Amino acid sequence: MKVIALINHKGGVGKTTSTINIGAALAAAGKSILLLDLDPQANMSQSLGIPEADKNIYGVVKGDYIAADAVVTIKPGFTLIPSTLDLSGAEIELSAKIGREFILREAIEPLKEKYDYILIDCPPSLGLLTVNALTAADIILIPLQAEFLAMQGLAKMLEVVKLIQKQLNKSLELGGVFITQYDSRKVLNKNVFDTITEHFPDKVFATKIRDNVSLAEAPATGQDIFSYNIKSAGAIDYQALTKEILTKYTSKKKTK
Repeated sequence: MKVIALINHKGGVGKTTSTINIGAALAAAGKSILLLDLDPQANMSQSLGIPEADKNIYGVVKGDYIAADAVVTIKPGFTLIPSTLDLSGAEIELSAKIGREFILREAIEPLKEKYDYILIDCPPSLGLLTVNALTAADIILIPLQAEFLAMQGLAKMLEVVKLIQKQLNKSLELGGVFITQYDSRKVLNKNVFDTITEHFPDKVFATKIRDNVSLAEAPATGQDIFSYNIKSAGAIDYQALTKEILTKYTSKKKTK
């Protein structure tokens, strides 16, 4: 099984949308999936029709109950540990704890044998919650807008990843970068994609997530893109991206 953290310290890049829809595509491929909403804004929870839950990731990291007790079933093979605004205080509350960077890893350890993939939607920051996600993860995926400042933001994230790899999680791997909100008519989008691919030739996924209205509409109905509109460009793109992810890690297993 793999724990995958989706990170970007910039908001509005499609991180939550990507976590949901990669998870949904993996579930459709027969994998058992747990989504973990680690963002205090709880956008992923709200997008899946779980606006407020009695048990959530905040209670889990505080140690009020075990992670299994907070799991909500969205549909067969597709589950979620929701978030809450209360999580916004967790960084301060947990900062004085010994081993604070490993709290999430220890909390989800008993769940690993139950799922093929655990996908973590990280907050748009590089604080303690994100550090916990990276310490718990096997793989990082970075959604990136094809815009001018993307390279600068990517460089900053990679610095943090290297620090985590060195000090907290030696097995952490940068799984790849993928482009979101892509518009092939914009020359800038094409140029940025080419530049990122040139700098990170083995890390950029070929699939680009196109700018698509259905991806914006689906959360309002509490659905993933495949349940909302399976024929949309968003559904086609996320299915293609997920196939790339599966191919990458299936081939790695075979070569080991």
